[in-house]
Amino acid sequence: MEDPAQRRVDYGDRSFDEADLAACPLEQFQRWYSAAVDSGEPEPNAMTLATAGPDGPSARTVLLKGVDARGFVLYTNQRSRKARAIAHEPRVALLLVWHGTHRQVAVRGRAEVLPRAETEAYFASRPYGSRIGAWASEQSEPIASAAGLHEREAQLRRRFPDTGSPGDVPAPPHWGGYLVRAVEVEFWQGRTSRLHDRLVLLSRDGSPAALDDGAAWRLERRQP
Repeated sequence: MEDPAQRRVDYGDRSFDEADLAACPLEQFQRWYSAAVDSGEPEPNAMTLATAGPDGPSARTVLLKGVDARGFVLYTNQRSRKARAIAHEPRVALLLVWHGTHRQVAVRGRAEVLPRAETEAYFASRPYGSRIGAWASEQSEPIASAAGLHEREAQLRRRFPDTGSPGDVPAPPHWGGYLVRAVEVEFWQGRTSRLHDRLVLLSRDGSPAALDDGAAWRLERRQP
């Protein structure tokens, strides 16, 4: 095994200055997300979701499925460990890392359940196999073997045959979306010698603020 302590990557001399910052967090995020896509990042919408549940903190990779003036959207089984943690403590953190551009976006905010109509509209857009998988997996629960999970999947495929219609597999009642309304959004640009640029936008009143309202945020530069 390679010694991780000896791994070195020079992030280059690309800077991120206050003058480069967009008028609002939403526009800045969209700029960087588009740059990550253009750079060939294999899964630019992958993000870490960190929560604090009754049993302590935990983190996992989920997929960003939307971002607008309200905040950041993800979907999951609402009986899962992450969902139980959100119910216990709705304050969460998100982290998107784009290695190709040496950038990160870190978000702190409050998670809330999305309206059911929004969940059902998104669920209908998913591929057939993903819709079946949402029914098959009792997420975060123990299972005796992978075979048991695949057998349940086969049973559900018989129950909900693929007709080519978005309505052939309804959204499970225990599956849904969360909206993370931000109170802090940090834009991190890697630089040489570990002297990274960190520009942080903070809600002026400490409560979740609209991402398209530049006046609702104040800027703070932090040391790397």
